[in-house]
Amino acid sequence: MAVSRVLVLLALCVLPALASAKTVGKPFHVQGRVYCDTCRCGFETSATTYIAGARVRIECKYRKSLSLAYSVEGVTDATGTYHILVEDDHEDQICETVLISSPISDCKSADPGRSRSNVVLTRFNGVVKTKRFANNMGFFKDQELPGCSQLLKQYLNYDQQE
Repeated sequence: MAVSRVLVLLALCVLPALASAKTVGKPFHVQGRVYCDTCRCGFETSATTYIAGARVRIECKYRKSLSLAYSVEGVTDATGTYHILVEDDHEDQICETVLISSPISDCKSADPGRSRSNVVLTRFNGVVKTKRFANNMGFFKDQELPGCSQLLKQYLNYDQQE
């Protein structure tokens, strides 16, 4: 009877600690995309283009003071995708990806509703994998492309058909 209790205790306490110990020390891999909102509508459309060379930052702030605890930057590749490695666990911090800049001269104004994205960077939430995905973030084109009003009408018509 005592042996079975020890085995149950071992299974409940020690084995989860050993399983999580494997991932401790591995950096998180944060991935997301940066786009140019060519129709200035606040979301991605079929006319959206993705920005190569956009600069992105990951910021982690202390929950109580909101002062900066950690920061690391990255740049998007040819597909507009960034891959940033984040060291350490940020369990007690609020972490976000933030737009810094766009290399496109007529698409430099960050969309206030899509200029940052929360990302959870802790191993103590049940997620085993170290890859984390952030929501896509975007910049507004200075002038919308011709044909955008027609494109948005298609979206409106699609909604009304359902």
